[in-house]
Parts: sequence; structure tokens; C-alpha cells
Amino acid sequence: MEQTISIIGDGAMATVCGLLLEGQGARVTIWGASPDHVASAIQTRHSRHLPQFRIPDSIRLTGDDREAFAGATMVVSAVPTQYVRTVWQRLAPQAPPGVPVVSVAKGIETDTLMRPTQIVADVLRNQGPDDPDGPPRPLAALSGPSVADELARCLPATVCAASDDHDLCSLIQRTFSTHWFRVYTNDDLNGVELAGATKNVIALAAGILDGLQAGINAKSALLSRGLVEITRLGVAMGANAETFSGLAGVGDLATTCFSPTGRNRTCGEQLGKGRKLEDVLATVRGVVEGVPTTKAVVRLADRFRVEMPITAAVHAVLFESLDPIEAISRLMSRQPKPERVV
Repeated sequence: MEQTISIIGDGAMATVCGLLLEGQGARVTIWGASPDHVASAIQTRHSRHLPQFRIPDSIRLTGDDREAFAGATMVVSAVPTQYVRTVWQRLAPQAPPGVPVVSVAKGIETDTLMRPTQIVADVLRNQGPDDPDGPPRPLAALSGPSVADELARCLPATVCAASDDHDLCSLIQRTFSTHWFRVYTNDDLNGVELAGATKNVIALAAGILDGLQAGINAKSALLSRGLVEITRLGVAMGANAETFSGLAGVGDLATTCFSPTGRNRTCGEQLGKGRKLEDVLATVRGVVEGVPTTKAVVRLADRFRVEMPITAAVHAVLFESLDPIEAISRLMSRQPKPERVV
């Protein structure tokens, strides 16, 4: 059956999803929140986030809320995490009942500490068509190492579709898979979303090391120990430890920490070079998800009593004016102990 897919959001990942799905024969609509940005994209057929790639005429671009879900058999939510609630509150009256929602956002809402699919479910239960006492809406996350400009060039990539609903996972796998884009299924939605969010915090730290020219040894150690602490948090929150060893965990973590175009790593690099956070954020195109997510992860670590020294150090650099060199010194001078990986 031909899919009719609405993509909520018009950033880089939204555009990439549109290109991929249109290439698979789906009827695609991309909805954007800003009328000016949508009008420019309609006129030029180019996204401001991926200007080198043309958006085919067959993809409908709109900023009209009434057209956001027209005929949709599946919805892709491609809105940065801190804006998911606002956007879905705006669109909730138009949301079709029962249509599955696939999130590609990677973050944790700072006020509620909810994951992206939890935010969507919360809004649609309270302000949309979903019956609070009825069956839950099918929700999923698509996550893994997926740099947008590489996907737009059809370079090989592998991700996972995660959901409590096995049939939905299989549907997403069939819908998104191509000869260059491989999709695995995963039943640990909680773990996949937590991994996607927390790896951005470690990527900020990796960028700081790059800015300080601390070397490959330091960066590799950071990835190893960073993976340990985000895994511990995930397990404490009910996720499977194996998830963090997979595509959504170490796979996405490595890509985000080493990608020269990644916003989180780039933000960290500028901080390591001595720039102020507000100045860096003012010059980065798009949202640096790891910055607000760091606040959320520190709160989760406190709630679940998980020690996360790297995350704490990143938080201190971002929000407590700690010098990055001092942050590294504190990490390196912590009390010696045996290595544990869980």
C-alpha cells in the first residue's frame, strides 16, 4: 500500500526524511512552523538547512495547519525536542486519530524530563483526538548514526526503529529501508530515545576536547567512559543495557562525537576555544539539542542516583562558568577506582 506521510518540521532531518520517503514512492507533505521559511522553500525548492539539495516538486510544502496531516497514514515528528510540545499543541486539533507517529528528535524536555514520544502522547491525550482511556496511539523512534548531509547524498547508513508495537516497527522498517539505508527493529523505545538524547551531552564534551586540542587518546577515553555513564542512567530508568551498545547508543555516539558538521560537537569545540555559550549559540544554525538536554540529564541523574561525572562537568562548563581546562583537571584527578563498564 502506498504511504501518505506527513513530516512535521522542516529542518535538516525533516528534509532528509522527505527526500528518502519520496524516493520510495510515498506521497510526502513537509509542514513548517514559520510561514517565511516555508514560502522561501516553496519558491526555491531548497531547504535553508540543506541548501545544496533540491526538494522535488512532488513533495508538498506547507505552513497551513489544516494541511499538515492531509490523508496521512504515518506522521514523522522532526521537531527539536524543546519545541515538540508547542508544535504538537498547535497541531493537535488537526491530528488524525490512530495514525502512528515516528519521532526522529533526540533530546529530553527540560521541564517535564519526558522523551519526545512521551511528549507527543501527552499532548494528544490531553489536547488532541486520543481517548485517555482508549488504546495508546502507535508511537516509535527512528534513531542511530544519521548525519543529515550524508543521508541527503544517499551514503550508506544504518539506524533502528524502536517501538513497543512490533507491527509498527516492521512497518517503519519496510517504509524507510532502501539499498543504502538499512533499518533494524528494536523493542526498547525507552532506551533508544534515552541513548539518542544523552549522547549529545557527551558530544559536547568531545567538542570541548577538540577545542582544547587534547588529543585522540583523551577523546577515545571520553567516548568509552561517556558510554558507561549514559548506559548506567538508561539501565536505572528501565532501559536495556544492550541498547547502548547498539546503533542508537555507541553507533550514534561515535558519529556525533567525530562528525565535523555535528552541531553539538561544534558547539563544544567553540567552548573549548574560549568562546561564551551565548555567543556560540547565536552563530550556530539550528538547535544544539545537547545544551538543554544537559540540564535534563543532570536532573535525571540526581533523581535516579546515578553518578555521571562527565555530564556534571559539561553542565558546569555550560551553566556554571567552569573553565574547560579546570573541568578536565577535575575529571582526571577523581579518586582512582577499578574500571567498570556497567
